[in-house]
This record gives sequence, structure tokens and C-alpha cells, in this order.
Amino acid sequence: MPLVAHNALPTYQRLLEEGQPVLSAERAAEQDIRPLHIGLLNMMPDLALSATERQFFRLVGSSNSISQFHMHPFTINSVERSDWAQSWVDQYYEPFDSIKQHGLDALIISGANVTEANLSKEVFWDDLVEVMSWAHDNVPSTLCSCLATHADVLHKHQIQRKQLPEKRWGAYQHDVVCADHPLVKSLNTQITVPHSRYNEIDRAAFEGCGMHVLVEGEDAGVHLVVSPDGFRTVYFQGHPEYDHVSLMKEHRREVGRYINQELSDFPPVPEHYYDQYSHAVLSEYRSALDTALEAGVPVADFPAFPEGSLTQRIHNTWHDSGKSLVGNWIGLVYQLTHKDVGKLFMDGVDPSDPLGWLATRS
Repeated sequence: MPLVAHNALPTYQRLLEEGQPVLSAERAAEQDIRPLHIGLLNMMPDLALSATERQFFRLVGSSNSISQFHMHPFTINSVERSDWAQSWVDQYYEPFDSIKQHGLDALIISGANVTEANLSKEVFWDDLVEVMSWAHDNVPSTLCSCLATHADVLHKHQIQRKQLPEKRWGAYQHDVVCADHPLVKSLNTQITVPHSRYNEIDRAAFEGCGMHVLVEGEDAGVHLVVSPDGFRTVYFQGHPEYDHVSLMKEHRREVGRYINQELSDFPPVPEHYYDQYSHAVLSEYRSALDTALEAGVPVADFPAFPEGSLTQRIHNTWHDSGKSLVGNWIGLVYQLTHKDVGKLFMDGVDPSDPLGWLATRS
């Protein structure tokens, strides 16, 4: 079932223009369906704020669940915003106090830009811990994305992420290593997932906390993990929500930082992302850029990043698996929130493990 445009957030119109089904609040009220209320704690920086909304809303709205979806975006005040972004938040986002008052069926926590090696030193740490603690006690399931995964594991298990020798950046192959878990049913045994990060938590650290690794790649490391109870918290280290051009736009920004001398070395190319022709285009672009730099050409006259040539040759090889995974998650949330806890006891199922998956592994 579709998303419900229960407020004026412009993301709904953008998704409609893409062909994503979105119901008006009036149309939704005509259907005798209990909606699922899903929160999105969006901590991404200003330039990625609305794109992150679209990406996660799109995945949720693509679910095959029989429910309607009311999305509730919110943020935390300690994430610094420009004037226009703060205006966006003030106009379209909900206060956390309101979220707590009305409750959620599920929560998604996005990544964020960080400046500290130790996440607990970040300016937003206390506010983020407040949200994570509330969610653990009050929300049936929380999905943590990338930085949020590292923060939640640090908060709950005191496990520090490890810095990688170099940025893990690209679209990587992964194996579904625990195929009997209901989150990964219907997924192919091998899937592609984008990553963009400088840090990781490895399998040993996750399993040392009693967690279950479901998806892992030889080059990318662990992607998908679930909490010891099998469902209460779902952890991503990759980004299945990414648009097909997300890594390319990040690549363009990194090249811009190099041009502005914020980076001393030319940024590497995302791995397993561009085809052979695109690599040739990028090689020519770098040669032209180096020539301009050496000649002292004004920045305004530098050759333009070849976005147009690259975009048409990038293929999204991860959306279907990401849609299936999030759809499975939504389906489990629906089952949990629409079942009577007493009946779960009568059926001999632990309510903390509503689908009995842990019992099959004992």
C-alpha cells in the first residue's frame, strides 16, 4: 500500500512525479486500514536532507505490505542547520516531543556528518542517545543506517568502530550468509549494496555482542546485522536506499573539495560503480583538470565534472534487493503490531521474537 501525504512535505510531490503511489489524507481516510506510523530521524547535512527523505520514503512506500504508511520525519536540535534548512525542518518536521507522545510502529535513523573519531564526543551525541534509548523501550523495531549503526552499538555495547585504512566507497557484492532469517527471505543469495564510509564494525565485534550477521561481503565487510533478539534493532553499514547517482554526486563533491584545496590528493573513484567507458571519461577529465591546475587557470574556467556523460551509464543494481529487504522489515513490523501479545504467548512464541526465528537456531 502507498505512502499517505498527511502533511505538506514536498517530498510527497517529488515521489508522485516519479510514479510512486502516494495517497492524499482524504483518500486514505476512506480506506478501512490501520496505518503504520514510521519515524525517520534525519540527521543528514543540509544538502542531503530532502534526498534522504525521498530515499527512505521510497523504500518504505515500495513495500508490499497491506498497510498504509504515515511517515514522521524529525531531527535533533544539536545538528547545525543553515537558515533555509532550519526553515524546512520547522515547517515540515515534527518535534521529538510530539513523536514520543503519539508513538511509532517503527523508526529509521539516518547517518550524519561527523567530526570526531569517538562518536560520543559529537555535539549531537546526547540528543541521539535520548532518541535511541526511547526507541529501544517504546518502538517495536528500529532500523539504523551506517553512522547510526555505529552510534547505537557504541551506546548499547560500548563497542568502538574501527577506522579503515582508506575510504570504503563503491557498489559491492555481498553474500546472504543467514538465509533463513525472515528479513532476507526472497533475496538473491548474492546482492549489491553501496557503501560510503571510513569506519566499520567487523563480524567479530558484532557477534561478540550476541548479534546475528545476515549479509556480508568479502570486500565490503558486514552490511546487515540484527540485534540478539533477532528483530528489535536492524543495522545497516551500507546504503541500499541510495539513488543510482548518489555515489556519483558524492564523487563530484569530493573532486570539488580537491579543486578548492580541501583535499591534498585527488579522490579515488568509487569501486565497482562506473563502467569501462566512464572510467575513460573520468581519466580524460582528470588530465584536463590537472592541466588547468598547473596552468593557473581560474577555477571558474576549469573543465566541468562530466556528470551528464556518467549519469546515463550508471545502473542501479541494488534497488530491488533493498526494496525487498525493507519490505520484509515492514512486513514483520506489521505482523508484530497487529498481533495480540496474549495470543503470541498462547501460540508458544516469545513476543520479543514474534516469528520464532531464534527458536530455530537453538
